Amino acid sequence: MPFISATAKIDLPYKTDQLKVKQQALELFSENFPEANRLIFAFDNTEIKYRNFCKPLSYYAKPNTFEERNKEYINIALDYSVQAAEDCIKKAGINKEDITDILFVSTTGLATPSLDGMIINRMRLNPHVNRSPLWGLGCGGGVSGMAKANTVAKANPNAVVLLVAVELCSLTLIKSDYSKSNFIGSSLFSDGIAACIVKGDNHKNDSAVSYVDASSKLYYDSLEVMGWDFQDTGFKVLFSKDIPSFIHEHIKGDIDEFLAKHQLRMSDIKNFIFHPGGKKVLDAYQDTLGVEGDFLKTTREVMNNYGNMSSATVLYVLEKFMREGFQKGYALMLSMGPGFSSEMVLLRIS
Repeated sequence: MPFISATAKIDLPYKTDQLKVKQQALELFSENFPEANRLIFAFDNTEIKYRNFCKPLSYYAKPNTFEERNKEYINIALDYSVQAAEDCIKKAGINKEDITDILFVSTTGLATPSLDGMIINRMRLNPHVNRSPLWGLGCGGGVSGMAKANTVAKANPNAVVLLVAVELCSLTLIKSDYSKSNFIGSSLFSDGIAACIVKGDNHKNDSAVSYVDASSKLYYDSLEVMGWDFQDTGFKVLFSKDIPSFIHEHIKGDIDEFLAKHQLRMSDIKNFIFHPGGKKVLDAYQDTLGVEGDFLKTTREVMNNYGNMSSATVLYVLEKFMREGFQKGYALMLSMGPGFSSEMVLLRIS
C-alpha cells in the first residue's frame, strides 16, 4: 500500500497573539456592527492563543481591494508552497526530479494557471509531472487531498506524489462586511501552508505510516452550512451554527460504518488526526464519539497555537504526529467542509 514518507509545515513570520487580534477586531467592527461588544467574548471562547498570519496585523486594518488581496495570495502562496515542498523533499530523502505527481489544495484565492503549475515552474520540477489542482473543498481539502494522493500512488506503485495545501484565510477578510459570520470568522481563521510526500508500493517503505482506505460523504440539502458568497469585494464567509449539530447527528455512525468495512471499531483507533474547526466542533467530537481520555490533544494543541487554517490545519496535526510519534495501531484522519461534507482517511501505524 502507499505510505506517507514526509510532512512539512510553515510557521509564518507574523504569528500573532489572539488578544491583539481581538482588540483590532473590536476597533474595526464596533462602529458598524452593534453586536461587536456583546460578541467579542467569542475570541476568548475559541481557546486559540496564537494566529498564523501571512501579513502583519496592521495590514488587515488598511483599505484594500479584492484584486490586491488576490495578488498577495498568489505571491505568498507560491513562495511558501515552494519552501514547504523543498523542506518535505529533503525530509523524504528524494530528489525533486523524482516527483511524478502534484496535488495542490486551496480555497482562499484564485489563480489560472493554477498554483501547481507555478510551483513546477519555480522549482523546475519535471515538466511532465501530473497536475491536479483541487479547489473549493474548504476545511475538508486536507483529508480529501491526502486521500487523492494515495489513490494516485495506489494506481501507480512508482509514484512520488507531492501534496501541497495552502490557505491564506486572512487575505479573504472583507473589511466592509459587518455580518455576524465575518465577525465570528475573524476570531477563528488563520493562514497555513503544508506539504506531504506520498510514495507508491515500489519504493522502499521509509515510514511507519501506511494508507489503508478513504471515505468521502456529501450530505444532501446542506449546501448553506458552509462556504463562500462571491461578491464584488471578494469572498464573503458563510457558516452556520448547525455544524456541531451535524457532527452530533452523523459523524459517529459514519465513522463506525467506515471502520466496519475493515473489521475495525472505534477502540482500534489509537491516533485521531482531526481538523479542528473550533472549540465547539472539538467538543461535539468528544461528546459524540465516546472515546476515553484526551484523544484530541494533538488536534487541540495545533488549534491553540495556529488557529483554524482551513484545509492545511489537519496536515499540521499530521506533521505534529509524524514529528512527535504515533501509537502503533491505526490512525484516523477526519475533516468536514462545504457541501456539507465529511472526508476520512484510515492509516496503519507500524
